[in-house]
Amino acid sequence: MITDNTADREIRISRLLNAPVALVWEVWTDPEHIKNWWGPNGFTNTISVMDVQQNGEWNLTMHGPDGTDYRNESIFKEVVKHKKLVYDHISGPKFTATIEFEEQGDKTMLSWHMLFRNKEEFIQTVKTFKADEGLKQNVEKLDLYLSTRIALYKQSKINNMARVTTYLNFPGKTEEAFNWYKTIFNGEFTGVGLRRFGDIEMPAEMPALDDATKKLIIHAELTILAGHVLMATDSPESMGFKMEHGNNMHINIEPENKEETKRLFNALSEGGSITMPLEDMFWGAYFGTCTDKYGINWMFNFSTQK
Repeated sequence: MITDNTADREIRISRLLNAPVALVWEVWTDPEHIKNWWGPNGFTNTISVMDVQQNGEWNLTMHGPDGTDYRNESIFKEVVKHKKLVYDHISGPKFTATIEFEEQGDKTMLSWHMLFRNKEEFIQTVKTFKADEGLKQNVEKLDLYLSTRIALYKQSKINNMARVTTYLNFPGKTEEAFNWYKTIFNGEFTGVGLRRFGDIEMPAEMPALDDATKKLIIHAELTILAGHVLMATDSPESMGFKMEHGNNMHINIEPENKEETKRLFNALSEGGSITMPLEDMFWGAYFGTCTDKYGINWMFNFSTQK
């Protein structure tokens, strides 16, 4: 029998994340992000379905370090954008998870609650799967993943001049492609030129990059015909990027002020879709992305750094 006192069958954890709520929500609800940080240390994930809406299914398989697969099936019961997620884990063990997102300026207070069906199932889950420690590691991995994303975003803007550029993504071919474009257009590397992942300081708690990733390009700028600038990055999936034809090119808008950034963003997203809401980001940018009604991808990046 389930009583009102749930203290003996629940796990709670809270953490203040150094990232805006829009970004936290994005990496929590997009399967291309969550697969990279979900689960305890050493686990990887395959997500077959993640339909983040009321009564939507979420099915994933967690792959343990020893090669064991753990199937997980859940149903979303409540979805309030940037505020709250509730889902029922319907495969064993059975529990209800509630995740609340509280905006605190440019940070986010994340509160995570797991309520098990009964005390016996709770005890067995903690004993067998170490669910309490697993949840702690899960939140730590989310925090690290967000820190890494922020470190990457910081590389894309070096001054406050208004400009329009073309931003490209490559699956590890940025240096090859940009040297080719440089030859064709007789262009020159400008700004930061070719900056590699190994050239920047990542968060101290982040696992060391392997040698192959260190050599990839985190940001490139090439001035070609009539002063136009091509910008690009390599897109390693281990950092949450999923390069596909169709999302590998944006027109990058860097307006003179915040008001013009907002005006252009609102106008271009009308009738289309907002892929990342326009927000003040604590790394020093007013940033957002959208796809217009004709299917063209736009990126907005107004530097708020003085």
